[in-house]
Amino acid sequence: MTPLTIVLCFPVESHHVEQIRRTVPEFTVIPAEQHEIGRTIFQADLFCGHAKQPIDWPAVVAAGRLQWIQSSAAGLDHCLHPAVIESNIPVTSASGLFANQVAEQTFALLFGLIRSTPAFFQATLERKYERLATDDLHGKTIGIVGLGGNGLRIAEMLAPLGNRILATDYWPRRKPSFVEELWSADRLPELLAQSDVVILCIPWNEQTHHLINAETIAHMKPGSYLINVARGQVVDEPALIAALQAGKIKAAGLDVAEVEPLPSDSPLWTMPRVMITPHVGAQSHRRVSDTVDFFCQNLLRYVQQKPLKNLVDKRLGFPGMED
Repeated sequence: MTPLTIVLCFPVESHHVEQIRRTVPEFTVIPAEQHEIGRTIFQADLFCGHAKQPIDWPAVVAAGRLQWIQSSAAGLDHCLHPAVIESNIPVTSASGLFANQVAEQTFALLFGLIRSTPAFFQATLERKYERLATDDLHGKTIGIVGLGGNGLRIAEMLAPLGNRILATDYWPRRKPSFVEELWSADRLPELLAQSDVVILCIPWNEQTHHLINAETIAHMKPGSYLINVARGQVVDEPALIAALQAGKIKAAGLDVAEVEPLPSDSPLWTMPRVMITPHVGAQSHRRVSDTVDFFCQNLLRYVQQKPLKNLVDKRLGFPGMED
């Protein structure tokens, strides 16, 4: 294969760059800072990262040099510009790479709400030693919306607790034994109606934008819990706020927001039954190292002309069923 240039744009350190160079010694590897990526990406045959600055994707595609995009994130709105979607440039994602961390964050939010942690924390600040009301997770029906890498790992970790687990998915073809029912995405209302806890693990795309809205919330059990470790844009926040205020939804754990950072005037900040974390679900001390490991594995597959892992269906915005 002709030597190529790899441009990186995520917080790699020198040993990560050297690892990539050892994987493909004949290639040039250029680490770029966020403020540089808009220019540097035009040097890329292969791009790995998450550009948080505007990229002129039509111009990049028109230049005809870029051959592959490896996102360092599961979300792909940073690179799935219409020009990229219409091009022949393959896109691969980090989907499922941090399923353990997302599952742990889910559990932190879920147990925090079930056991009234926000209320106890407030009582601690006020030095009130009170036995406040708590709830039980055992015996509850859990509904997981999106049984991809993250949803599957959450279900695996919940299974030993003995909860009834339901799930919907775009490709409901591989039901694990610990999931009682795996339904197609159009059966979301049925899942909502039966679930005491709803956990969102779906990607954000045109089909899932504001999937949780006033209409779908109406199907939820009164007093149910909502956990969002997906993307903020899959929830209509005004509808969620109204449902919380009306008591339709008992509590919400939100690792993501429709606008990030969550605006300081959002009513969600002051609601006593809401836990907010700032999009840290995939946060890990090994995040960059694990991403580089995955990229190097895919690099070898690329060089050997083998199928890439986590190859994205660019129309859907997430990897195909085989991944």
